[in-house]
Amino acid sequence: MPSLKDLKNRIVSVKNTRKITKAMQMVAAAKLRRAQESAEAARPYAEQMSAVLSSLATAVGSNEGAPRLLAGTGSEQVQLLVVMTGERGLCGGFNANIAKLARTRAHELIAQGKTVKILTVGKKGRDALRRDLGDHFIGHVDLSEVKKLTYATAQGIAEDILARFDAGEFDVATIFYSTFQSVISQTPTAQQIVPAEIETVEAGASTVYDYEPGDQEILTALLPRGVATAIFAALLENNASFNGAQMTAMDNATRNAGDMIDRLTIEFNRSRQAAITKELIEIISGAEAL
Repeated sequence: MPSLKDLKNRIVSVKNTRKITKAMQMVAAAKLRRAQESAEAARPYAEQMSAVLSSLATAVGSNEGAPRLLAGTGSEQVQLLVVMTGERGLCGGFNANIAKLARTRAHELIAQGKTVKILTVGKKGRDALRRDLGDHFIGHVDLSEVKKLTYATAQGIAEDILARFDAGEFDVATIFYSTFQSVISQTPTAQQIVPAEIETVEAGASTVYDYEPGDQEILTALLPRGVATAIFAALLENNASFNGAQMTAMDNATRNAGDMIDRLTIEFNRSRQAAITKELIEIISGAEAL
């Protein structure tokens, strides 16, 4: 049975931990608002970009002159998985859920005889996948020094991916991230970005535009930007999801610390009462013996 001093030290230690988790919860809550606003503001742009690409792809069709980013290489043998996670932990299952989805997809592709290559964005994803899929790593993007996510950040990642595609290093690229739903709900998501997955627009289903200089030229110029836009939207969704998950995790940790303090306080009071009772019995017994 722990002594009174041990119990008191544990109570002090848990109280200090509760102060830290409470502070982290408040910081995550402050960051979440801005991150959520950024993610929600980027969604209409990403949706409109997808709509424009769909319209152009429908106009160009699947002829031989279609851009490689749209038509692909004609093979799906080499798969690039871009796993986007956080740079830090203490966020519940946020990082683990994304890594789990990517790991499951990687093992499925390997079982099908495909070649899998992994590019990690965020060190937590790299750490989670290193043990069983470390041999498939081809690169890592460190965002620990990035104070604010901008389109330039996503463009740098997109340029790296597109350069690898032009060099023939892979046939299909898929990004893995978490879509922000609410503070308590973040959904791990897989999205193919190369070749672009375009929803075919039926004739008469959308407004017809005349593009200058031409549909195919515009599509060729927009497809790389579409890849960067998809990556930027994914980074913003991930950032909002991370802060939401961390806020929830720290709130739970603060509550658990409070419960533990209550239990330790009760145990401390009972132990102190037992010690006082024992001393009184010894005093009374000694007095009677005299």
